[in-house]
Amino acid sequence: QVQVVESGGGSVQAGGSLRLSCAVSQTAYLRNCVGWFRQVPGKEREGVAASDSDGRTSYADSVKGRFTISRDNLKNILYLQMNNMKAEDSAMYYCAARGPVYCVRSSGPRLVPSEYNYWGQGTQVTVSS
Repeated sequence: QVQVVESGGGSVQAGGSLRLSCAVSQTAYLRNCVGWFRQVPGKEREGVAASDSDGRTSYADSVKGRFTISRDNLKNILYLQMNNMKAEDSAMYYCAARGPVYCVRSSGPRLVPSEYNYWGQGTQVTVSS
C-alpha cells in the first residue's frame, strides 16, 4: 500500500513563501501523475499544480507564476514551492498520486481530483494579510 505524507505547512504573511513536501513511499507512484490540491471549508477541492510522467506541468490560473511543482525521484519527494503568497492561498493542501501507470497527456496533466487515487492527510497553510 503506497503512503503519501505531506509536510511543510504553516503560517506566513502575504508576500511570503512556503515549500510543501510530499513523501511518496513508492517511486513508481511519484514518477507518474502527481499533483497538489487544496480545499477550504465549504468549498470543493481544487487542483493547484500537477506533473505527469514526462515532467509536463499544469497550474491553476490563480497560482501561475507564483507556485512551482517539482520532484526528487531519488528521495521520493514531491515539492510545491509557493512564492508571493496571498490570503486566498490559505487552505488545507493535499498531495495526490494517480498510480504506478505511465500518464501523459499532450496538453499536460489535468487538475481533476477524481483522477487521483492516492491521497495524503493534508497540511494546513494560512496566509495573513
